[in-house]
Parts: sequence; C-alpha cells; structure tokens
Amino acid sequence: MNNYDVIDIKDLIQVREEQVNYSKDFVAKLCNEFTAHNQIPDAEYAKSNVKRGLRNEDGTGIMAGLTLIGSVVGYYVRDGDKVPQEGKLIYRGIDVEDLIHGFIAEGRFGFEETAYLVLFGALPTKEQLDLFRKIIAEWSTLPRNFTEDMIIKAPSRDIMNKLGRSVLALYSYDVNPDDSSLASELFQAIRLISRTPTIVAHAYAVKRHYYDGDSLFLHDPKPELSIAENFLRSIRRDGSYTDEEAKLLDLCLVLHAEHGGGNNSAFACRVLSSSGTDIYSAISAAVGALKGPRHGGANAMVMAQFDELKANIKDWTDDNEVLAYLEKIIRKEAGNGSGLIYGLGHAVYTLSDPRVDILKKFARPIATQKGRLNELKLLESVERLAKVALNNAGKKSVICANVDLYSGLVYSLLGIPKELYTPLFAIARMVGWCAHRIEEVYHSNNKIIRPAYKSLSKSTVFVPLNERG
Repeated sequence: MNNYDVIDIKDLIQVREEQVNYSKDFVAKLCNEFTAHNQIPDAEYAKSNVKRGLRNEDGTGIMAGLTLIGSVVGYYVRDGDKVPQEGKLIYRGIDVEDLIHGFIAEGRFGFEETAYLVLFGALPTKEQLDLFRKIIAEWSTLPRNFTEDMIIKAPSRDIMNKLGRSVLALYSYDVNPDDSSLASELFQAIRLISRTPTIVAHAYAVKRHYYDGDSLFLHDPKPELSIAENFLRSIRRDGSYTDEEAKLLDLCLVLHAEHGGGNNSAFACRVLSSSGTDIYSAISAAVGALKGPRHGGANAMVMAQFDELKANIKDWTDDNEVLAYLEKIIRKEAGNGSGLIYGLGHAVYTLSDPRVDILKKFARPIATQKGRLNELKLLESVERLAKVALNNAGKKSVICANVDLYSGLVYSLLGIPKELYTPLFAIARMVGWCAHRIEEVYHSNNKIIRPAYKSLSKSTVFVPLNERG
C-alpha cells in the first residue's frame, strides 16, 4: 500500500513544515554557538599588519604578480604618496579609447577583434581576424543535448549560477580536458568564449519559461553574425534588432572584456589556475566571483537605487531636489540603509573611469531615439551632485562614477532584462579570464598562490563527551 493512501496530503505538508521549523530552530542555536566562539576584534588585524582585502592602507593593491594583458590606471605614486589622475584602461598596450575609435571609424564590430588582442597579445591581420571569427562561429553552438541535459533539466532562477555549472559541465564534453599544453589551453579558451553567449541565452530562455510562465524559444546562433548580433537575436522572440543596438552592445562587451589581474574574478581564476587544476574549474570560480554584488552584481544595485530615485524625485531637472535625496541616502534615511550611493567609487580609478564617458557618448543617441534622454540626464546629475552630497556630509575624498552607474541604463535601453546584466558582464570578461588563466599557467613558475593567515586560536584541552556542559 502506498503511504499516500493512508496519510492525508495535508498531514504530509504539516509534517514537512514542522521538520523545517525544527531545523531552523536548531540552526539558530548553532549560529549562537558559532558567534560565541568566533570573534576576531578589528584591532587584531591592525596589530598583525593584515592587509585586509589584499590592499594597503591607502587603498592601493598588494603587488601579487606581473601581467602583459591589461593595465588599469587611476593614480601614480610620487614620493610614496598616491596621486590621483585621469583613468586609463589599456589592453595589451593599446588604450581602449583608441581601440574603439579604430573599429568604429571603419564601421565594424569590435568585440571579436578585442578578444583576439587580449588573448594572443597583438592586433590581428584581416586574414587572422576573419579566421578567428569563423572559428568562434563554428564553436558557438553547444554540444549535442547540452541544453536539454544541463540547462532544461535543471532550470535556475539565477543565470550566473547556471553559467558556472555549465562551464564546469563542459569538462565532460572535452576529450582531453586536463591537457595543459599551450595549444589545448588556447583552443579551450576559444571554445569557452564562443559558447558562453549561447549558454547565457539558453539559460535565460529556460528561466523565463519555467519561472515566468513564458513560451520557450531557442535561437541557434548564425555564423555570419557577430557575438553582439547573435546575442540580441537569441533573447528576442522575433529575433529582430537594429545595427545601432548591436553596435552599442558590442561596445559594452569591449569595455568589459578585461580589467587587469587584480580584479576579484580574474584573481580567483589565477588562484585556482596556480593549483594546476583544469581551465573549466578555474573559469567557473571566476563566474562565481563575478556573481557577487560587490563585483559584477553591482550594476543591479545601481539600477535598484536608480528606480528609487526616479520614483521619489518629482522634478528630475531640479538639482536641489536631486541633491537633497542623495543626502538622505547618505544619512541612511533612504535607499537600502547602507548609506552608499551605488555606481560611485572604484578601487583603482580616482578622477575618472574612462569607460563612463565612452558609454555616455554612445548611449545618448539611442536614449534620445527611445525617448529616455531624461533618464540619462538624471544619472548625469547623480554623478555630478553625489560628490557635493558627500562633501556636505563631511566625507571628502577623491571619487568618480564607475561604469556600473551607466551600464544598467544602457542595457535597459537595449531592452535587456535585469537578470542578464551580470551574465553579459561574464560574456565579455570570459576573454580576460581565459587570458589570465593561460598567463598564470605559463608564467607562474609552478608556484601555487598561498598567502599566510595568522592563527589566533588559544591552546585548549580535549574534554571527554560525558564531561562537557
């Protein structure tokens, strides 16, 4: 006899709820136990000269390695002092502004060219670029049954979670996944760069179907299209997009492709790579790091705060009203209670983030076209007045807007839903991660990354179980 024949389903639900409540009570007690035995006073960190966040007291990063890949410039050091300067983002020695000007002047998409530059170290010739694009197109389709087995059968509300799992799963589809020869690593990197946009698009389609109740549609990538074009086509029911939209998304991908070896996700990738593990494990760790709200998830925090500003500021053109609301956020009387204005400040950039001005410049025409120029202007007011608000609050410091302040609005202008903002970041940054992975493998001198932690545990004796209180 089946248990369901003798037990009412309502009773089963009640039993399950009781089990959950019992577990919650037990976990609450465990939290109290943990807290009682796991306190490290802040003074201990200073006493032991711990570089929290692997940063010096002036905010500069601890020197952990050397790289040929990218350079993030926001200050220089003179006589031991940190001196702010205008920001620069450099890929393989080329200023990203010059790179963007070059392919836009020729009316081309630039992300694939940028990927080649970051991965191999030099700009491709026309023949090399054509071949590289062809290879990317060939590998943009996922392995047979991958979408069914890895995405549809286990849908996730969070696309980054599904991306991390899918990257790990690609290990099983590689005939020699642990081959760390240069040829194998580069080929694996190309396949990851090619397949990530398709994984994200399919994961989004499945999420929307199973959790939002929408129809399930999947568009396979077309080989003649760029990565930006294929992505917009894949997430839209009718597959339509304009050339202007695709080129704005392409620009976003270029700006997010690389940001030095010291950013959290690239460093996570390097840490795992230094252990000798496979590329799929290392890249999956980078995806997990980028998912965090202090890293790639920051643009979602910006948009949540921006929605609040739009809802509570009656006249978006009134500087006094905008300033007053920003001051309320700083006083923790508005916002999420953190006292932070999201989209401001950066670990390296001081006077300016070069990505900000580029995004604003190219977003303005499409914002005007879509009747949303007032939103862009409101963000510009936030950027300008936030510094005044911080000064008024006695928090005088050199601070600038970062790319997160505008990237969310740009994605919104492109009709891209919020749950895809961070995954789009991952699509772009896959290029930088793979480059740092390979550089770590071939220039680390076989040294595993292992910093030191000082133990503060006090010596104690073992107490027999029946004697414990």
